[in-house]
Amino acid sequence: MMNVPHEIRLNAERNVLTLVYADAIYDLSAEYLRVYSPSAEVRGHGVGQEILQTGKRFVQITNLVGAGNYALKICFSDGHDSGLYDWHYLHNLAIKHDILWQDYLTRLNDAACSREFDDQAKKTVHGCGTCGKH
Repeated sequence: MMNVPHEIRLNAERNVLTLVYADAIYDLSAEYLRVYSPSAEVRGHGVGQEILQTGKRFVQITNLVGAGNYALKICFSDGHDSGLYDWHYLHNLAIKHDILWQDYLTRLNDAACSREFDDQAKKTVHGCGTCGKH
């Protein structure tokens, strides 16, 4: 069964996407959607190759584009636009939000990284722009 939302809303600040289903409504932050992008840039090319996304606290959604009848392409203010959120994946992010968000915060903490963008770290630490541990 494909869990297609009945309605998709983007708030005025462009930082919360609301998914309306027949039985529930979910508010997903742009940051959450960005750090759990289904793109290879985030997920890697296999198990254990995931790339921890840092400094995404203030990212916004710049565009939403339907991809056929099966997915939503979300474009973000940091230039990321390569993930296709199929309806199943998007619904999974919605129903598992609390667990996934806590997992993300734990991984950030364990890596001594931050949700805040640190422009200085991007310039001084190997040019990677992530947490400065590389």
